Amino acid sequence: MRLTARLQSTSRIPLLQAVKTSVAVALGWLLSQFLLQTDLPIFAAIAALLVVQPNINQTLGRAVERSLGVIGGVLIAYAVGIAFGQSSWIVLLAIVFCIMLAWALRLAPSSASQIPISAMLVLSIGATTPEYARDRILETIIGAAVALVVNALIVPPVLLAPAHDAVVRLALEVADTLDRIVDALRFPQQAGQIEEMMIKARLLRPMLSKAEKAIKQAEESLTLNPRHGMHRRLLDIDEEFYNRLISLVTRTIGMTRSLRDHYDHSLHLEPTVLAITVELSRAAHDLRLLTSEVDHPDREKVSLPVEPPTLTAPLIIATPHPQHWILIGSLMEDLRRVREEIKGD
Repeated sequence: MRLTARLQSTSRIPLLQAVKTSVAVALGWLLSQFLLQTDLPIFAAIAALLVVQPNINQTLGRAVERSLGVIGGVLIAYAVGIAFGQSSWIVLLAIVFCIMLAWALRLAPSSASQIPISAMLVLSIGATTPEYARDRILETIIGAAVALVVNALIVPPVLLAPAHDAVVRLALEVADTLDRIVDALRFPQQAGQIEEMMIKARLLRPMLSKAEKAIKQAEESLTLNPRHGMHRRLLDIDEEFYNRLISLVTRTIGMTRSLRDHYDHSLHLEPTVLAITVELSRAAHDLRLLTSEVDHPDREKVSLPVEPPTLTAPLIIATPHPQHWILIGSLMEDLRRVREEIKGD
């Protein structure tokens, strides 16, 4: 069972990518046979197999890495062969040299492995087949080029939906966290409830990281993608909203931590605390409205409710109990910044 678990993945690659890889391998094979008059163009097939990636940007990068790796390995092999011959120990030294050279140049893993492999094959097989080195380079370039063209033409995937869903989920969870703070301020809480609220607030950080990763993947999927223009605007909306959520996550976690550190059962008796809960409820409500607007960017813009700004005359701050003034001051400042982010000030 353990061996099977190591061999199998929890998820499989998309069927579309498997189809694109198959098409690229077949076309690379046939094109190499036609252009180079080669019976078994295995290096074109290998290049196509390795170069096809989930998006065009990654495919281009892998094509360049593999092509340069092959060319570099062939050139090193020729130089070593001319200078020292092609004995077995020379082949071994050439492989070690290529490995250390790739390390010194900080090459990508695909290039770092391709250089010594190409050098080894050219020194060992190329000695008896003069055209081997030339064909290896040409077949690799053909296979990589075919893979790039196929990946560009067969419905390149656009990963906008995962990014959008991650941003929306994060925004709604921030709003829920604000509501939990409101409940904790309005009604007496047990120690376990306060600690649970803190744990849930800390989960905003991994959600923020997940949204950031999803946005980066979406941006990468649009790079060099023929459908870039029609989708870029939607990604820009999600990215702008995400940037606003970064500050909101920090403030919301800070408010929860302050409440956890300075909580006592008489907080709900403070008049100012009651006023703060009203403003927090409005902030959570407005954030959900803003999320709804981002979720439907093509419809008419949603206007936030007309409300007086936080920390102005409508919010009268009575002198708090000495035990509460630090918490109230902290909540007021965080509330002010939360409102600024939601309103876009």
